Amino acid sequence: MSHEVVRTRKGLAAIRSLDAGEVMHPGVGPLVEAEQLYVRQARVAERLQTTVGRNLVLFDVGMGAGSNAVAAWIASERAPASAARLELVSFERDLGALELALCHPSDFGLEGERGDAARALLAHGKHETERTCWRLHHGDIVEALARETCLADIVFWDPFSPKVNPNLWTVAAFAAVRRVANTHATLFTYSASTAVRSALLLAGWAVGVGDSIGEKAATTAAAVAIADLARPLGRQWPSRLSRPDAPLPSDSPADIVARILALPQFRG
Repeated sequence: MSHEVVRTRKGLAAIRSLDAGEVMHPGVGPLVEAEQLYVRQARVAERLQTTVGRNLVLFDVGMGAGSNAVAAWIASERAPASAARLELVSFERDLGALELALCHPSDFGLEGERGDAARALLAHGKHETERTCWRLHHGDIVEALARETCLADIVFWDPFSPKVNPNLWTVAAFAAVRRVANTHATLFTYSASTAVRSALLLAGWAVGVGDSIGEKAATTAAAVAIADLARPLGRQWPSRLSRPDAPLPSDSPADIVARILALPQFRG
């Protein structure tokens, strides 16, 4: 097994990757974080009801044990018949976490139909209901984004940390998902680091402050259009990049400060 079930300090079940040495959703647990940080903040239920004439497309990057995807699946299945259908696309390199979570369904919200959906996804790479189409890209995430033909309306960015998965927190990675983002796409991630926010900005996203959760005072929200952000980073934010100890993306350009200051978000 590449993963194990552990308990957080609050006694909640979580999954730890033995290879990465990190715990998924370590603070408030997978079910609460999936709902509050991702589904609620992205307004999935509301956007299902306001999207007209097409599917609402959600990219679940770093599926892990499936908590974020299942929370979105539940929101879609509960939506009224008049709401848009959800096209849920999960991206994951290692399926061991979801396989293990299915052995502990009550701890990870995988009872009943949602567990059946997750098992079908693992077996066939796809599961469909009248309300939801759930697809899986298994393998290299950046390569899978390059192959994807749908444009995302919402992105959950939830891979392991930059320490474990450095290539998924670069300017190049965020540019890859920006190329397949719709006009009013939004992206949410648990990291609030300067390096991650800088990478998003350099990749063409407008960036803002995301909701707090557990012990995290803030997370990060990004959008194609700055008007879709509740709390955009202010004009003083780029000043931190001039500090000698400022964390920067691994593939940042030498003139990172000048490039970020020139962005529309920080001008005017």
